[in-house]
Amino acid sequence: MIFHNPLLLVFLVIIPPLIYSYFRSKGSNQVVFPSLGALKKTKPSFAQRYRHILIALRSAALVLMVIALARPQYGNEQTKVATEGIDIVLAVDVSGSMLAEDFEIRGQRYNRLHIIKPVVKDFILQRTNDRIGLVVFAGRPYTQCPMTLDHDMLLQLLEKVEIGMVEDGTAIGSALGSSIERLKDTKAKSKVIILLTDGRNNAGEIDPLTAAEIARTFGIKVYTIGAGTKGLAPFPALDIFGNRVMKQVKIDIDDDALREIAKITDGNYYRATDTESLKEIYRQIDKLEKTESEVTQYTEYKELFHYFLLPAFGLLLIELGLKKTRLRKLP
Repeated sequence: MIFHNPLLLVFLVIIPPLIYSYFRSKGSNQVVFPSLGALKKTKPSFAQRYRHILIALRSAALVLMVIALARPQYGNEQTKVATEGIDIVLAVDVSGSMLAEDFEIRGQRYNRLHIIKPVVKDFILQRTNDRIGLVVFAGRPYTQCPMTLDHDMLLQLLEKVEIGMVEDGTAIGSALGSSIERLKDTKAKSKVIILLTDGRNNAGEIDPLTAAEIARTFGIKVYTIGAGTKGLAPFPALDIFGNRVMKQVKIDIDDDALREIAKITDGNYYRATDTESLKEIYRQIDKLEKTESEVTQYTEYKELFHYFLLPAFGLLLIELGLKKTRLRKLP
């Protein structure tokens, strides 16, 4: 608690002289008795026993009034952060090859999409000031979530992403084209596409490098991520008896094209061969794409004087009531 007018607290010095004056003048009124014997037999009245209440009430009231005049305040300091946010589109491959189970968590194998979703979720949670959209693609792109600051909704839609929700194939160029469409007219100073795939462009109507050139004309930076082990990867399949078995399948990732896309747009290409490297890639991108923020500190004050002034009036009323009734002083 602070005081807006702390100098007014100097008036508290009048309280001790007031109390001193009260006790100094006590007994100045005298009544003549013919004998002290009768006076000694007289029991003290209520007024005699509690006569000091009046000066205590008045002193307390004056203290409270002086404090109220000094305007006590409670300061609530807050920090306001103004940021320019980045517009980001997350383009995630949901083609059939993402079923390959070459990623592990605590020794347990999972398919690529299963591992990617929580990593992408953590990335989203770090970007509180950014508008983020989600495009999934296989044989064609599909906008799962438009650009939004409602990250709770975005995370819910991310959870619903599944392999097979779009016809199979790998349309990298079309996925870039759809992502560019979401970003090209936004007002953000920085626009980013993070494209993750585990394959080679084999569908769609747009060549990936052509899409990269278009992205560059709109000032959009593309980070590309190739997900999956090099060479053979364990892939779920059914044997002739309908039982689930794992087969070693070679899944071809077009590293050269992904690297060129990133180069054209002044982005970076990353290779994620396991769970930890995938997490580290998104952490690196998170660090690279940060905007400067302007921090403004301000303090809001809440006035507290009425918490002192109202009790002061109450004490004065009590004093006046007692002075005119039970503690009335006879001349």
